[in-house]
Amino acid sequence: MHGGNQSGVSDFILLGMSERPEDQQVLFWMFLSMYLVTVVGNGLIILAIGSDAHLHTPMYLFLANLSFTDLFFVTNTVPKILVNLQSLNKAISYTGCLTQLHFLVSLVTLDNFILATMAYDRYMAICHPLHYVTAMSPRLCILLLSFCWVTSFLYGFFLTLLMSRVTFCGSRKIHYIFCEMYVLLRLACSNTQVIHTGQMVLGCFFFFTSLGIIIMSYVWIVRAILRIPSASSKYKAFSTCASHLVVVTLFYGTLCMIYLKPLNTYSIKDSVATVMYAVVTPMMNPFIYSLRNKDMHAALRRLLLVKAYRMLT
Repeated sequence: MHGGNQSGVSDFILLGMSERPEDQQVLFWMFLSMYLVTVVGNGLIILAIGSDAHLHTPMYLFLANLSFTDLFFVTNTVPKILVNLQSLNKAISYTGCLTQLHFLVSLVTLDNFILATMAYDRYMAICHPLHYVTAMSPRLCILLLSFCWVTSFLYGFFLTLLMSRVTFCGSRKIHYIFCEMYVLLRLACSNTQVIHTGQMVLGCFFFFTSLGIIIMSYVWIVRAILRIPSASSKYKAFSTCASHLVVVTLFYGTLCMIYLKPLNTYSIKDSVATVMYAVVTPMMNPFIYSLRNKDMHAALRRLLLVKAYRMLT
């Protein structure tokens, strides 16, 4: 801890969702199960896309990045949650807390950008199919993803830098499952107006810009689908977007519940919504994207058969 932030204590205490021992055992197995499913599910998506040449397309490149982001996201938070649920010492160091916060902000922003990029990709595929291959070139895809990753981590670094200048005093108990910015700001005893304003302005700009791209993309997609004369062709076109729409609804719905509200109304009740976007959504994404995707089914079958063959020989 540096400078004025020391205040005699160097750690925060993550109290989690409940301090009752009987609840903590239930929560431990719940989080462990969800974490393992998330790791296996997103890991299989990444391996299937990487190992199958048929899936080396922009849509699956973006999906692989989304899966990697989700994998990174849960690994940033859930292992510490599991340790705290099994330990009497629920402390997290100041540096550890800011590190967790940096990756949390960066990865949520990255998810936001990738979902918007995926919406634009679907718009190009459905509304401009003849130009899709040339428009969504490998070079453009790499540029889009580079922008998403660099901007997200710069934003995370900027907010973490501002947070490192905040002074904490008094209680270090965090009634939450990880180091989340709104919760930390509630513990501050210095003026947090600058960081809160910066977070709101930049966060809302990134949030609404990405959401705007998604909404406009789907307005044009719906218009294009309605012009298709064949019912089966309409269904096929819509089915390529359905999974993305479900994920977008889950992600933006839970984010709106948590962050589009005044700081002084933020409470422990928001933990349920936080679990939804921080753990449940990354866990569900592989199932949502592969449930009715024949190409993904085929790639996963080939991947599992190859793995099984290698284990037996």
